[in-house]
Amino acid sequence: MSDPLDRILARPKPDQDGMRGTIAALHALLPVRGDPTTADEMLALLRMLYGVARHDLPLARLFEGHVDALQIVARYADPDIAATAAAAADRGAAFGVWNAALPDEPLRVKKGLLHGGKSFASGAGILGHALVGADTEDGQRLLLVDLAASAPVIDRDWWRVVGMQRSQTHVVRWKGAPAASFAVVGAPGDYPREPWFSGGALRFVACHAGGVAALFDQVRDHLVRSGRADDPHQAGRLADLYVAADAAAGAVRHAARAWFDSETPEKIAHVAAARVAVAAIADRAITIAEQAVGAQGMFVAHPLSAMLTDLMVYLRQPAPDAQRMRVGKAAAEAVLVPRL
Repeated sequence: MSDPLDRILARPKPDQDGMRGTIAALHALLPVRGDPTTADEMLALLRMLYGVARHDLPLARLFEGHVDALQIVARYADPDIAATAAAAADRGAAFGVWNAALPDEPLRVKKGLLHGGKSFASGAGILGHALVGADTEDGQRLLLVDLAASAPVIDRDWWRVVGMQRSQTHVVRWKGAPAASFAVVGAPGDYPREPWFSGGALRFVACHAGGVAALFDQVRDHLVRSGRADDPHQAGRLADLYVAADAAAGAVRHAARAWFDSETPEKIAHVAAARVAVAAIADRAITIAEQAVGAQGMFVAHPLSAMLTDLMVYLRQPAPDAQRMRVGKAAAEAVLVPRL
């Protein structure tokens, strides 16, 4: 096994203590730092995320957040802040984006101190730096928080889900973190700035597509091991899974190439279409995989079990109906037109 990425992914799946080192090892292999500037760079990055997800979805969730945070910092931060962040990542620090609001406890800077919290904070207890949105006197701003200098209180009792437990996605709260522990990144309104805000979703869609490929891998291996691959019903299911995995990868590949061939509205519409397509494909693939392996795949010790539940949880990204509406509107306006 000569490929460095393959060697990293061949290791046992890391626990919380091992996640940080694995993210650092993956960071060293990134094919592009900052935003991709060509279709080839974009595809190389997405293929890396796809490969990580095909092996380990919780790891892919954290690594995708690491890439997202560093891209945002490189895009919007002052050069000295961006350089400091890049150097920290090169030394092994893990980054992430925590921007899901915590009801009734908004994150805010008051008298120079950071108060409030975030929910769905993936990598809590693992990351060294988190990019967060906070209310300030100048409006909603992005802050890069040094978690060693201002560690939040982590509520680990909240993350009781059927999958993605190893992503360590928790509720976090700060109670007066000092200004020296965080830096302002960019200008007000930078975080939701298009096309990057919506277009960046293509990274996690690549991870979802990698999860579909993993279902194909697990079902194929199970059927071959158990001597059932020649059963005509099982062969049909495996064929359906191959078609699903290939279609999911194709949707990501098409959106990546369209990113560099289109104006902003079309870029965003293509990414939304990929989100809708891969989500539908993944839901169908989960059903096929469950049917193919049966009750054995429900045993915790079976490798399919974790992949099924991890993918089920990871697929529940926010606002899926909004993406369908965006695609429908783009289709009605001829922004999206099917072509061969």
